Amino acid sequence: MGVPLVVVFTGLPGTGKSTLADRLATEFGVPAFAGDWLLGALAPYGVLNDLPRPTSLALYRNLLGTLMTRQLLLRQSAILDCIIDDETADLWGARVEQAGGRIFFITCVCSDDAVHRSRVEGRVRGIPGWHEIDWGHVQRMRAEQRSLSGPHLAVDAVHSIEHNLGVVRQYLDLARA
Repeated sequence: MGVPLVVVFTGLPGTGKSTLADRLATEFGVPAFAGDWLLGALAPYGVLNDLPRPTSLALYRNLLGTLMTRQLLLRQSAILDCIIDDETADLWGARVEQAGGRIFFITCVCSDDAVHRSRVEGRVRGIPGWHEIDWGHVQRMRAEQRSLSGPHLAVDAVHSIEHNLGVVRQYLDLARA
């Protein structure tokens, strides 16, 4: 059994992180844990109602971190599709290192606002229990979200998914060598 890998895709909605995470998970045969799907599972039960934003973000990140940790305890790899900050990246990095694994962060961006808006407004995720994201939501998230400051690969949604998937594969191959 090899070293377990954790690949974290982060970035604003509409930048391709879910598509890349799902494609890579399928290719590698490992689970992809998506934060919005977890929130969608909780929403119908009112768990998120009236939670202050910092508490809901902590819940979101803790759920993902727990699923990641479970995979590591099984000596298995995982892919995470989420929005995180430096504090979470550091915490998860320490957990992965302690478990004898390796972690890689991929930041998904879109350098063209018109393309980004078109991607957001043109998609229907269909996540049970969860709402669709509109451009205004993305703008609010952009104002509060900071880019990761630690080591990470950035891919830009102005390029095709195939192009970005190739860049991610190459990064992971080089980083694992």
